[in-house]
Amino acid sequence: MSDRAVSEQADTFLAYPPIGMLSFGVYLPETIQTSAYIAQESGIPEEIIRGKMGIHAKRRAGLADQTSAMAVAAAKTALQRAQIEPEEIDLIIYSGSMHKDFYVWSAANRIQYLLGAKNAWAFEAVALCTTNVLALKLARDLMMSDPKLRTTLICGGHRTADLINFKDHTSRFLFNLSDGGSAMLLRRGYARNMVLASAFITDGSLSEDVTIPAGGTRHPTTEATLRQGLHTFHVADSDHLKTGLEGVSEDHFIQVVREAVAKSGYSIGDIHFLAINHMKPSMHHRILQMLNLREDQSIYLSEYGHIGAPDQVLALELAAQRQTLQDGDIVVMASAGLGFTWGATALRWGRQD
Repeated sequence: MSDRAVSEQADTFLAYPPIGMLSFGVYLPETIQTSAYIAQESGIPEEIIRGKMGIHAKRRAGLADQTSAMAVAAAKTALQRAQIEPEEIDLIIYSGSMHKDFYVWSAANRIQYLLGAKNAWAFEAVALCTTNVLALKLARDLMMSDPKLRTTLICGGHRTADLINFKDHTSRFLFNLSDGGSAMLLRRGYARNMVLASAFITDGSLSEDVTIPAGGTRHPTTEATLRQGLHTFHVADSDHLKTGLEGVSEDHFIQVVREAVAKSGYSIGDIHFLAINHMKPSMHHRILQMLNLREDQSIYLSEYGHIGAPDQVLALELAAQRQTLQDGDIVVMASAGLGFTWGATALRWGRQD
């Protein structure tokens, strides 16, 4: 896209009524798995778990921490912070895990009922760990096109740590998977924490590199698949996955971040804070270096692991606690999801001048 085309797109985008983030919320289960526990279960030395994999601790869901329940808990926090009632919500977008309370089931509808959001309609969005980033774009576009959508709730629960077998080292890069929930409340005409533009890249050539082998239509659940332990994440061809991602993933992160801020009328140099998913430390540092960002312009989630889509909201939560964000700051929420998809959504934080 040419500089002129980007400028014209940004001017058009900024002319729309603002869609701002009223509040957000995070739910974290009480149970903590430490690096020592992961080392014991996996047989991987703890210094590698902590140093190379960047996992000091992560949260694990309890029996009551179903995906819908964790989404509702985070949503209630967001509602309380915004001081609005559930009846004010016009739309609910479920941005949580595909691993839900029940098989082939709508968590979005359950959340609408549990919250008492009787005036809202609901649906589910799926882009795996990129879903919150995608849901922000979906919500913004829907709210700008439909004036009746004044308040939208984006929320979801993740307990994909259920799907990890520490004995299967083909999936060791997913040993950071953690559990929790997140929520974001958006308001049409709200000129604070303004949701700007987004960008996405998908590489479907890697769509079958990381799978749960059994349980779908191709390999239905049987006694044999259960005995063989085919219901957790597995990488069939590690070399193919490594070749497909090596050097590529960082470049795709940079590309979607660069495009999202450009479409929003800004440049890489304007970024103040990057909210990004948990990954190995070396990759996290490389991405910051490629964007010319300091370490304090992001938060590394070594004490929480990779919850999934909620990672970026957790980063915002921690940044708010540390008073990192100031009015006018450009914040970018960026993530990668299995399959593989990379996405970024830019926000202009705080009050607008």
